[in-house]
Amino acid sequence: MREQRSRRDLLKATGALGIAGLAGCTGGESGGQGTTETTTDAEETTADGGTTGEEGTTPSSDSMTIFHAGSLAPPFGAAEQGFEDEYGVDVQREAKGSVASTKKITTQGRSADVLGVSDFRLIRDMLLDEYGSWYAVFATNAMSLQYREDSPGADEIGPDNWWEVLSRDDVTIGHSDPAVDPGGYRAVMSMQLGKEKMDGQRLYDQQTYQQIRDNMTVPTGTETKLEGQLKSGKLDYALYYRSIASQSGLPYVDLQPHVDLSKLNQKYASHYEKAEVEAGGNTYVGAPIAYGITVPSVAEAPVRGAQWVEYMTTEPGRKALKSKGLIPKEPAVVTEDGDVPDRVARHAEAKTSVGPLEL
Repeated sequence: MREQRSRRDLLKATGALGIAGLAGCTGGESGGQGTTETTTDAEETTADGGTTGEEGTTPSSDSMTIFHAGSLAPPFGAAEQGFEDEYGVDVQREAKGSVASTKKITTQGRSADVLGVSDFRLIRDMLLDEYGSWYAVFATNAMSLQYREDSPGADEIGPDNWWEVLSRDDVTIGHSDPAVDPGGYRAVMSMQLGKEKMDGQRLYDQQTYQQIRDNMTVPTGTETKLEGQLKSGKLDYALYYRSIASQSGLPYVDLQPHVDLSKLNQKYASHYEKAEVEAGGNTYVGAPIAYGITVPSVAEAPVRGAQWVEYMTTEPGRKALKSKGLIPKEPAVVTEDGDVPDRVARHAEAKTSVGPLEL
């Protein structure tokens, strides 16, 4: 068991580390490929498709439950039918902000067979060791700015002046709640980083930043509801993930790499950690976006959970992620410590860190 630290200290400490090693998103898999289930020597297939041995002695259930980030709803939805057909199981999913999804397990006493979050540090710092022993880093994303064709300034906004448009008096910018959703605290971080120098230059000054912050509002809990608010005219602009923006059909602006939290190397990680957000009693420090997934120790169908993680970290899951605008980590990275199921471990790299960031 690792030394127990307060949730606040753990979350704040992440900003001092950064990420350097996720950039290898084109590497090969360490293990087999495809969706066909296989077993290791340590496992035996049970009559109903479950396994015994390392992955548990309880036969697989006919149903399973997944708690996940709102931004994972599109790719998980895309993967669901294929997984159900492959394994003959009914998948029940609950999409909510990653913080709220994690708290369903840690504070509400609920059970899920898979937890998928948009910030893997939530699993590391809030779930381990009491509610789990391992996790995988399996995807990344970027922050973006979406708008309507009739939003104020829409006819002139672009990558070189978006901050000038957002700082105007007649503009309303929405983002999700930082207390329940990493997309919310990342939206605030992105705007903070625009006023911070990188390579001796910054996008805007403190006054412009404050004007942007004054225009920012939290109309909803999770980023998946922001699109509807934007389309209805309640918002002029929305700050959320590029994966969501790229699927909506509305115009959007790609933010600069030094504010969009997308660059997975030490140089940018050191810049991202200049951002800090207080929300829900926690302090979140900027870092490159990296998604995490695990089978919690309270899972009622842990074999099914491991099957889902395997599915999402191999070709069918990567295809679903790509189709919905996320970037898969190829291969996924799993923690060296903890009881990583064999069916997951064979497709992943086991590490104690991703670059300089502790797993």
